[in-house]
Amino acid sequence: MTPEGSVKQYLRERVKALGGEVRFIKWLGQRSAPDCLVLLPTRAPTFVETKAPGKRPRPAQVREFARLERLNCPVLVCPTRESIDEHFPLL
Repeated sequence: MTPEGSVKQYLRERVKALGGEVRFIKWLGQRSAPDCLVLLPTRAPTFVETKAPGKRPRPAQVREFARLERLNCPVLVCPTRESIDEHFPLL
């Protein structure tokens, strides 16, 4: 499994433990968009971009994430298990 794949798997496990679901999404005709949608009963749907540890979003991704956030669509970048724990704490 790739380092990013490990982060994605951990995201899925964490969200499931919180009673939610993760949808891995593909955007037709749109580059640099986030790759996951997290659905939880306790918060609004949230886009998540997973990265391998130590990696950062490319400039085009940063611009796309800002566009989504301006439209009231939250976007989180999670490059580590710790960042997932921080954004999705167990209750």
